[in-house]
Amino acid sequence: MSSQALSPSQVRLRASYRNLTLWTLQGWLSMFFLAAGWAKATEPLPTLVELMGWPALVPLEMVQGLGLAEIVLAVLLLAPLASWQWGRPLMVTAAGGLLALQTVMLGVHAAALDVVPAFTNLGLIAVTAPVLWMRAREVR
Repeated sequence: MSSQALSPSQVRLRASYRNLTLWTLQGWLSMFFLAAGWAKATEPLPTLVELMGWPALVPLEMVQGLGLAEIVLAVLLLAPLASWQWGRPLMVTAAGGLLALQTVMLGVHAAALDVVPAFTNLGLIAVTAPVLWMRAREVR
């Protein structure tokens, strides 16, 4: 196998595809966490317990606070749409926060033997980790 240097136009094209892919993933993550956060912040406790189970184990204020945090992180994930200069660091911070949140929730679901939510968290981690990694490389 021979290695060839890429032309400048090929490098730009690959960067464009990577950027488009990352923005698509960020949009999906934002939509998911806006919806999940809104549900946690606004739904009554019996509904949340029926949907997720774990809210029965913690105070309602904690569930609502988690929902608010998810909403804020989801919005910050799209912060570069407003300003690339100050939005990029906020986006990387939000991606890191969402990754940490998902990792903790994976542990909660795994400890409770909630298989479907645990796999959902694994999927979210699989989407968030590359966004964090690739966007963090751009900020440097």
